[in-house]
Amino acid sequence: MKFSVVIPIYKNEASIPRLLQALSDMNCQLRGTMEAVFVVDGSPDQSFVLLRDALDGLDFPAQLLGHSRNFGSFPAIRTGLAAARGEYFGVMAADLQEPPELLTAFFKALDADECDVTIGTRTGRNDPYLSRIASGVFWGVYRRLVVHDMPEGGVDVFGCNRSFRDQLLKLEESRSSLIALIFWLGFRRKLVSYERLKRQEGKSSWTLRKKVDYMMDSIFAFTDYPIRLLMRIGMIGCGLSTVLGALVIAGHLSGRITVPGYAATMLVVLFFGMLNLFGIGLIGNYAWRGYENSKERPLAVVSIKCENGRGTEC
Repeated sequence: MKFSVVIPIYKNEASIPRLLQALSDMNCQLRGTMEAVFVVDGSPDQSFVLLRDALDGLDFPAQLLGHSRNFGSFPAIRTGLAAARGEYFGVMAADLQEPPELLTAFFKALDADECDVTIGTRTGRNDPYLSRIASGVFWGVYRRLVVHDMPEGGVDVFGCNRSFRDQLLKLEESRSSLIALIFWLGFRRKLVSYERLKRQEGKSSWTLRKKVDYMMDSIFAFTDYPIRLLMRIGMIGCGLSTVLGALVIAGHLSGRITVPGYAATMLVVLFFGMLNLFGIGLIGNYAWRGYENSKERPLAVVSIKCENGRGTEC
């Protein structure tokens, strides 16, 4: 087995027949060198039963793994990558909104040693209008403030070689973004563009709550920008409160402010309010550094090793 396709499954029973046919066609294109790794992520429907019953009749090697409950698509992908036995790996959506031909393009680029990781980038998507707008805004802000290499349309699927897979699995972070970790690792990347297809069966399980959780994990696990923004606002506010305080004192001394206690109250509210923001930002910086150390990410990752006269080839 040269190529391993990892497919997380959750509420996908309606698309399983079409999925199995697409995998069979892909195996033919890859000359029978493909295996499939199905990871049923605590799905409440009949997805596991359908795959279990179809397993023996498949014309390609396959593994079927079942989570004890719903852990999420990223943990399911990690489970599949850890169990996969090929040399090259690709992640595929069970609803087939990402065309199967995209995985074939991934594997060709990896097999030709053009890259260590291939990333699918959306040039278009047949999703509801509001969903497209929200996704565009999120990925635009994320690209600008957090991961600058992130494609404009975001990332849903990817492929990689064994070296990249092994390094990715070493990053065992429970509240994180697998996609952002791909860019954090570096290595040689290749972007493959595609148009996301319209969903044909069922409804997406990607609920608003999951989207919000994903957004929070993607931001707070990879940048201290919110803390730095808070501290900058506090610093600017302290300067502004000093200027405004001087104006209040001048108004009080000139008799323009005649309300008893107004000047003292304004000075206290302005100055200590901004000082409080600055202090929270300062403490947040120390907390962020402790959090960074707790993730235990490596300080550097070696992707290529060469030796003089013997050993690993360059």
